[in-house]
Amino acid sequence: MVEEKKNVALNDGADEQMLGTGGPDDKLSEHRDEVKFIKGGDHQNGDAKIDIGNVNGGKPTFTGMSKEELMKYANDPFWVRLRWIFFVGFWSIWVGMLVGAILIIVGAPKCSAPQPLAWYKQGPHAKFSDLNNAKPEDLQLAKKIHATGAIYELPAALTYDVKNPEVEEKIKQLVANYKNSDIKVILDLTPNVVTQGSKLFKDAMEDKNKRSAFVWKSDLTSAPTTWLKVKGSTSAWDQVNGSYVLSQFDGFYDLKMNSSLVREEFGGVLKHLVELGVQGIRLNNTKYFVLYENLENEDIPSSNNLNAVVGEYDFFLHDKTTFHTGLGDVLYDYLSVVKNASADAFLTVSRDIEQPEKYQLSKSGGALGIDVPLYGGFVEALSKNAPQSLRETLNSTLSQAGNGTWLQWDFGKVYLSSNQDHSAMAYVLSLLPGVPVVPVDSDEYLNVTEATYNHIEHLRKSASYMHGEFKLYKKDPLLVYSRIKSGNPGYFVIFNPSDQTQSALIEDSQDLPEKMTVSLLSENYNTIDISNNNNISSLVVHPVGSKVTLKDVAVAPHSTIILTYVPV
Repeated sequence: MVEEKKNVALNDGADEQMLGTGGPDDKLSEHRDEVKFIKGGDHQNGDAKIDIGNVNGGKPTFTGMSKEELMKYANDPFWVRLRWIFFVGFWSIWVGMLVGAILIIVGAPKCSAPQPLAWYKQGPHAKFSDLNNAKPEDLQLAKKIHATGAIYELPAALTYDVKNPEVEEKIKQLVANYKNSDIKVILDLTPNVVTQGSKLFKDAMEDKNKRSAFVWKSDLTSAPTTWLKVKGSTSAWDQVNGSYVLSQFDGFYDLKMNSSLVREEFGGVLKHLVELGVQGIRLNNTKYFVLYENLENEDIPSSNNLNAVVGEYDFFLHDKTTFHTGLGDVLYDYLSVVKNASADAFLTVSRDIEQPEKYQLSKSGGALGIDVPLYGGFVEALSKNAPQSLRETLNSTLSQAGNGTWLQWDFGKVYLSSNQDHSAMAYVLSLLPGVPVVPVDSDEYLNVTEATYNHIEHLRKSASYMHGEFKLYKKDPLLVYSRIKSGNPGYFVIFNPSDQTQSALIEDSQDLPEKMTVSLLSENYNTIDISNNNNISSLVVHPVGSKVTLKDVAVAPHSTIILTYVPV
């Protein structure tokens, strides 16, 4: 028995050594809990309580208040009031945040989708002859090019006779012909002259007070100036009952377009046409609008036109009879009449404005007094492969007309030889900022297929065209530009006006991707030859839908290629 107790004592010492020596490696031992077994009342049955305490005598852990202690404060007025303050405050802040969020959503600026272009900017417009030759078949001709407008000319002598039953009926029939289509009627008017039989002229003959509508000079023994009729060699002054009346056009008398009498009369004409269903007005002869009586002889230029004959119209400058100051303001007044009659209607010119600054409003910072003007010789330069850079010519045209101005592009001025591709011109002009005006008797109508105009319609309705950025790239002799709007595929247009195949590699192309997709080719652009010093080196095919790099694209002579891309 003694030996067994000794062994137990030895073993206990060994066990303690195994548990550690209390050194730094035995820190867990410092946190041992003491377990006490306390005999209960009925210890004979083995009942005992277990008490777990902290061996190191640390402070007891805080366990919070008991239920009995909390209940002491449940009905205490201070704590009841505090709880209500927190309750009301929490829900007030929550409701305030909810209302604020709703107000922010409701009051925030709406990110509405960009509106489509006005119908007269969507184009193209089909141009026909005068009103007297209008036919029901014209509708199908206009549909070939997916026109949004059909242009007819009202004879000059009928401008102020639109309320005449016979003239009115012709206009109604014309509007009715296009009623069930998306094509709207546009009329070309000549408002600056009237015939001797017009109401305005008859009234002036009878009442001297109404002669302010004309440049009418009485009690003179000779013509007030040496002005000549337009493109003629005879005097621009007609004698009427002993007076001299300005008549720059044979058979017509000039009106002062800013006269109150003319404003009222022509304003009535515009309103009546819009009421009849005409949605577009183009004005002829705006450069000849007489606004004041500057009765001085025309100047002779320092360097005369070599083709002009001395004493004939083209021999003089005509700074006294054309482009009068205030022209833009007068035109804007008539534009306002049209807009007030119909917000969808428009008013513009039918001929080149030549001097855009003369059409600007006096107090608008450069804005023009008309919609979609016709300006510049770019179309002619494009047709003739002029020696100057097409890029510079186009850039100058757009800049002088006013950046952002939507121009008319007259397809009737396109003149190409029989072996050139007219569809190439149609593509490159139709994607410029502006609206194509296509005479139905022009080469650009007769020699371009309906399929090409289908493609043009699709391109012009894209967001990149209607609302995108227009950018020109330098690559002479090519004309290269892009149309791109963020979030939409861009269009990269390349036109080769030369007789030689040209590389499409662009030096300034940081915003262009390495590869683009061939979207469209002009009609005769199927295969092209790459030439090196006039020696054919290889044959390259650019099928629609293929991926190409600009350095590998060789543009065929007198052809257009359109690529799509995602900008870098």
